[in-house]
Amino acid sequence: MSEPTIHAQALGKDYGDFTAVRDLSFDVASGEVLALLGPNGAGKTTSLRMLASILAPTRGSARVAGFDVVRQPEDVRRSIGFLTEHHGLYTRMRAHEYLRFFARLYGIDSGEADRRATRLLSQLDMADVRDRRLGEYSKGMRQKLALARALLHEPAVLLLDEPTSAMDPASARLVRDAICELRSSQRAIIVSTHNLAEAESLADRIAIIQAGRVVALGASADLKRQVLGEPEMELRLAGALDGAARLLPEGLRDVRTGATWIRYRTQNAAHDNPRVLQSIAAAGLRPVTLSAVPQTLEDVYLRIVGAGADEVGG
Repeated sequence: MSEPTIHAQALGKDYGDFTAVRDLSFDVASGEVLALLGPNGAGKTTSLRMLASILAPTRGSARVAGFDVVRQPEDVRRSIGFLTEHHGLYTRMRAHEYLRFFARLYGIDSGEADRRATRLLSQLDMADVRDRRLGEYSKGMRQKLALARALLHEPAVLLLDEPTSAMDPASARLVRDAICELRSSQRAIIVSTHNLAEAESLADRIAIIQAGRVVALGASADLKRQVLGEPEMELRLAGALDGAARLLPEGLRDVRTGATWIRYRTQNAAHDNPRVLQSIAAAGLRPVTLSAVPQTLEDVYLRIVGAGADEVGG
């Protein structure tokens, strides 16, 4: 198997007596998007800065795009695009000037820099504002320009720290759409976010970090199954139950009832759901719907973070 594009092994970072990151381990392959979730102070930003060779880890190791983050920091930085939460644009510049300036820092010649800047601004729907000063940009426009800057040198790795933080919904949607367009078989992406819906829509896998270590790792559907168990089924009826719940077949678990509904869990829905419908019909009641109750990433997150769970997934 090929080496993962990002490999972190037991990474830790201490500041004196305070441990910001305790034991961080995961891999990210090219073509994959990993979302980092966790409460404030969990160590997400510190972790990204270690992977970007901005902070040296206290212990552990990491390789990014084939380079060691401690022994080869300059190679790591040349291989990544890092979008920070506070990106510090030069507000008197115009977009094309700003991108041309950073292209020179990356060693890109002026002709190629102009071609890449034009392509990125068009891709991010900013071609019509390329001549406006950055001080006139909205937060969403500034964030998209910072994303264009991170992509100028066509990096193999993207590290995105809170890419839609404090944005209005329309601006956040624009940035999320831009990130979706950046998925590539040649690029690995890590997105740190507090937005659970954003994580679920963008990421192939999700890592939940608590107290500086990964406590859950996996695809959203896998985490829901591992943490929440099989989904709960809900049967909605056209009229009142009238005690029909007692007629339900055996083998159902966690049966709950309301005025016009029944909820239960089953390990074999294909076997039990038809039996439930037959029992309800035999009682003279009319079913309206029978469906699985949606399981949310929020439920998973709160169950894990609230409980301080042991490690889940892999």
